[in-house]
Amino acid sequence: MAMRAAATAAAPCFAGSRRHPRVRAQAAAPWAGGAEELVRSGAVRAVRPRDAAQAMRAEGYRLLDVRPEWERARAAVRGSAHAPLFVGDEDMGAVTLLKKWVHFGYIGLWTGQSFTKMNDRFLEDVSAAADGEGKDARLLVACGEGLRSLIAVRMLYDDGYRNVAWLAGGFSKCVDGDFADVEGESKLQYATVGGVSYIFLQILLLLRVVK
Repeated sequence: MAMRAAATAAAPCFAGSRRHPRVRAQAAAPWAGGAEELVRSGAVRAVRPRDAAQAMRAEGYRLLDVRPEWERARAAVRGSAHAPLFVGDEDMGAVTLLKKWVHFGYIGLWTGQSFTKMNDRFLEDVSAAADGEGKDARLLVACGEGLRSLIAVRMLYDDGYRNVAWLAGGFSKCVDGDFADVEGESKLQYATVGGVSYIFLQILLLLRVVK
């Protein structure tokens, strides 16, 4: 419950000018390692989903998707780079198995979230995805809801990347048409939803309760 509350409190909100959206980040610091300060200061640019296509087309940003493979398979922007921040935890030790059992009972069944661990090769994966541009690469970092991409932004900035932008609020804040070329079975804004919750979502979509 505490984890859920922290994640909720860390969700971004926007006010003020269109160019510099504010970020509610008091609770995000333990999760994102102070990345919100980079956004506030302008060291890392926050880009709303509705402005992402223009930033990519006119300013040369490349979309870097840091979601795990199973979310990306559900829906992704065609041609985007991929470097997962978290990967599936395949450890079969007794303690990990117990944690997986608890995770499935309380979270995984309803949300479809797999038990994960930090990708130890994340920075190497980003370097490979940058197509030889190195740390001069212009990367628009994105995830489902904006928190994991904040963590990624902090890691990249600390590693020397200085042309990094953050997709504010993640793909969950997208609407149809923000990204013209989307592949997969789901809408991009719902790709993070899984498990029983995903079944309920499909029913709501069928009934046109949500769009």
